[in-house]
Amino acid sequence: MTGMMRTEWFKRTFPKIDDHGRLPTIVERLADTPFRIERKTEGITETQASSVFDQKWSIKKEIGHLIDLEPLWLGRVRDLKNGSEVLRKVDLTNQKTYERDHDAEDLGSLIETFRKDRTSLVQEIVAFTEEDIQKSALHPRLKTPMHLVDLAYFVAEHDDHHLSQITLLKKSLNL
Repeated sequence: MTGMMRTEWFKRTFPKIDDHGRLPTIVERLADTPFRIERKTEGITETQASSVFDQKWSIKKEIGHLIDLEPLWLGRVRDLKNGSEVLRKVDLTNQKTYERDHDAEDLGSLIETFRKDRTSLVQEIVAFTEEDIQKSALHPRLKTPMHLVDLAYFVAEHDDHHLSQITLLKKSLNL
């Protein structure tokens, strides 16, 4: 990915998805994220996974950040199901990720924790009824209404944002 410019996460915009029939494909992306992380980290040592390049997060911290946000995603899915008008807010400073020492954790344990948490999220999503899928709530930062398909897409894009950062870190570390 050298030469390609990445848009910062908070500068990203997200299209409204009118086709709720895209949800199964997006859920597939969400369900596959743990496997993608596993593939990306195959053969990487604990030291390499904890290495920082250019003042960015390490590979372990990137995975830890995904773990830290799973309760938010699950809560937002439940907000939709419960008919909330506004989705719950996130700490935009990522304080939890900065405070937790993900680099001291075992890489395999991080991946397994993420897999368990993501499985719970996917199970909540697929349990939605057709009526639930029609519900929407305002995203607090983007100030736009989101249906389940929009939220799932947002989470999948967030996953990909951090997976691409892991790829960049691997290249920077010559892995």
